[in-house]
Amino acid sequence: MTQVGEGQEAEETAPPVMTFGAPTAGELLAERYELVEHINNDSAGRLVWRGVDVVLRRPVAVVLRYPGGDSATEMLQAAVAASRVIHPNLVGVYDAIDEADRAYVVREWVDGQSLRELVSADGPLDPGRATAIGSAIASALAAVHATGMVHGNVHPGTVMISDDGRVVLADARTDGEDSQENDLRAVGGVLYFALTGHWPHGEAPLRGATAGHGRAALPDAVRDASGAIAAPRQVRAGVPAYLDDLTMDLLDSEIAPPSSDVLAAELNRLDVPADDHFLEPAGPLLFTADTGEEPSPLAAAGGRKVALGIAGLLAVALVGLLVGISVLGDDKGAKPEQAANPATGAPSSGESAPAAAPVRKLTIQDVRIIDPQGDRREVRNAEKVIDGNDDEGWETDTYTRAKFGNFKPGMGVWIDLGAPHTVKSVQAVLSATGASAQLLAGTKDFPSTSKGDKDLLASYQQTVIGQPFEEHDGTKMIFNGFDPEKQYRYLLFWITELPKKDSGGGYKLGVQEITVTGS
Repeated sequence: MTQVGEGQEAEETAPPVMTFGAPTAGELLAERYELVEHINNDSAGRLVWRGVDVVLRRPVAVVLRYPGGDSATEMLQAAVAASRVIHPNLVGVYDAIDEADRAYVVREWVDGQSLRELVSADGPLDPGRATAIGSAIASALAAVHATGMVHGNVHPGTVMISDDGRVVLADARTDGEDSQENDLRAVGGVLYFALTGHWPHGEAPLRGATAGHGRAALPDAVRDASGAIAAPRQVRAGVPAYLDDLTMDLLDSEIAPPSSDVLAAELNRLDVPADDHFLEPAGPLLFTADTGEEPSPLAAAGGRKVALGIAGLLAVALVGLLVGISVLGDDKGAKPEQAANPATGAPSSGESAPAAAPVRKLTIQDVRIIDPQGDRREVRNAEKVIDGNDDEGWETDTYTRAKFGNFKPGMGVWIDLGAPHTVKSVQAVLSATGASAQLLAGTKDFPSTSKGDKDLLASYQQTVIGQPFEEHDGTKMIFNGFDPEKQYRYLLFWITELPKKDSGGGYKLGVQEITVTGS
């Protein structure tokens, strides 16, 4: 885990860090915060340490700068301002202390990794996960902007993804030259990076977003001869047209961005739970730069436009919900143009596009328990997870350890949809909180034997759907990271960690019901 103050390693051009008054492991700051481990130095000359609050006995991150004085004023002011905004997608700031010789900020320690580290290690994210991350960051910025403040430091290094899946924005760095607009442009940069693995601002990043803060560590976007960046859909397949358009609109200096609350509402609408699929035919909200006029109609796919204001958001969503169209006529009575094909992203030929297939609950044709290292006692009663009754289901034996034990990697519920389908989401209802699980997909069936289960698990682990749940604090898990351009028949709900029983000791879990939605 790398907890980074600015979210980036220091650049080669960063000035050498002074050693006078340097902190040491075991040192106690303010008679409360014990320094445990030096994690990183950032390009702004700040040191990031893992520490412990010895009073509350909780881990903390200590972002320290020395010497203090005027050089640390901006850092302390930003920390004090950030501490006034409490939001689940903002890293909590606990303390800000100036000791003259040095100054430091004490903030929440996040067990996880930055978006930069995640994408660098695993490659670009699927569109669903990228949308969820963008939604979380926009929501955090909406809370910051509502107070009149600016974050000023939004980029893949300050977007943190915790081990339990929480997305948080860290290390505000406002210096008086930043603006809310720059924050919003930076959300476009974060979306672009999540979808492509490239940073769209290159050597001339947005002022206040990433300038001078480790940009050399991020691969530059693919560009044409004029220097214009390639759209995400030109870099990789599978990016929906609406997400491609929204990302490029946020990066386009000629198009005024929406306010942070409008952007958060739109990304949240796109990142809907499985049972809210009634919004899907409405398509995305697009924004327009015509701030002094009524929102213009949706243009053909080649003409990206983004609509401003809450009224524009509600109007497009409501019209899409009630009328079920993806193209709106303009105010002048012109014949409406055809929107891009929602499946392929390509413009239509002018003929009426076929309606998208409605999302519905899919019928599960077969289900069984996968137990690669078991004695086959626990493979019975699999049918109870699809009987429509949440009060009873299949359950594991009681184990002495949360991670099963005896070299057993886990257990799972295998699902056969009978034929390939476009899948929207999978929902699993569990008997208790605290379980860890993931959803896998495969292309073939295997014999219902210990060897067959081992072969099935090895094959299906090549395709992970969405984001795994780690010690989930609820009894319902929803996986919605499916590729809309692919079809799926075989799925595996794979349990990796059991919750502790309420009484009697040991670890056990029941899977009460599994439902699949799609078309």
